[in-house]
Amino acid sequence: MYAIIRTGGKQYRVAKDDVIEVEKLPVQAGEDIAFEEVLAVNDDEGFKIGTPVVEGASVKAEVVENGKSDKVIIYKYKSKKDYRRKQGHRQPYTKVKITDIVL
Repeated sequence: MYAIIRTGGKQYRVAKDDVIEVEKLPVQAGEDIAFEEVLAVNDDEGFKIGTPVVEGASVKAEVVENGKSDKVIIYKYKSKKDYRRKQGHRQPYTKVKITDIVL
């Protein structure tokens, strides 16, 4: 059994006991969260696709940790013009463990 959820402008295929990193959510580590935007569910009865979401379906998860990903360097450069700009960025994320898929 698996589901396709939408959070943070991205879509994720999740199953029970999966650990995924999503865009930062306003919750602390150890708390529970439910994803209500379930786009599709595959179970024993078949594949259900929502329009745009599956009615009554949700995915329950537990927050494992909040953190920042590895640094990405943005470097702008124009040759022969003495123009150089260096900037770093660390994207915040929330790591969640999927505990249940409810229909």
